Amino acid sequence: MDFPTIFGYFSGLYLIKPDMEALPLVRTALVIHILDACVCYLIAANSNRNKNVWTLAGLVLGIWALAALFLLPARREKP
Repeated sequence: MDFPTIFGYFSGLYLIKPDMEALPLVRTALVIHILDACVCYLIAANSNRNKNVWTLAGLVLGIWALAALFLLPARREKP
């Protein structure tokens, strides 16, 4: 396996466009991970979770952190 294939699987972009070259893949993944981090921050803030941890998870893991955050139930009380 080459770098674009591995990075495409990690970022989830391989499912959208499997034949993307390395440079556009990294640029697109960077933008998407920043947006995922913003969405993780908003969801974590609304569900009374640690905003900093989930923002970092969204930045590093991207769509996978967002999926995990969607599957967790909302907390009712502030920790």
